[in-house]
Amino acid sequence: MTRKQKRMAVIAGGVSFIMAAVLLVMFAFSQSVAYFFMPGDLKTAQISPGTRIRLGGLVEAGSVQRGAGSTVSFTVTDGTSTVPVSYTGILPDLFREGQGVVTEGAFDAASHSFVADSVLAKHDENYMPKEVADRLKKDGVWEDGSGKGMAPAKEKPAKVETTGATKP
Repeated sequence: MTRKQKRMAVIAGGVSFIMAAVLLVMFAFSQSVAYFFMPGDLKTAQISPGTRIRLGGLVEAGSVQRGAGSTVSFTVTDGTSTVPVSYTGILPDLFREGQGVVTEGAFDAASHSFVADSVLAKHDENYMPKEVADRLKKDGVWEDGSGKGMAPAKEKPAKVETTGATKP
């Protein structure tokens, strides 16, 4: 082999090594991606059982049920749809009904519910997970208050027409 051929072989070997490393990294990232959904999105999404996703919304009032040991069942809602969730483990201290939550896990085909392996709750009274807050604001379920966190969207009062005349 000439000197030029040796140099080209080394360059080709280096390029093929870099391409193989990039492909392995891309494959690893594609396996660890968990897409974010709200309960209303699940009606149109085609998610096969066992696919890891993030499910976000509000913990529905009156839905938290504690089971044996550290098993907890609750319902996540976005104001239009609900999804039953089961979780085994220790819940965050600030987990409660009516608060924003993001769960990560997969759907169980047998029970038709979402089985979470992690639950993330807000960290203080002024915070809601960004994905949940953005979607709830977009859907008109929540609105910003005076800069101090989130507040339920207020119902607009019914418009009362006055004609100026009084009834006897």
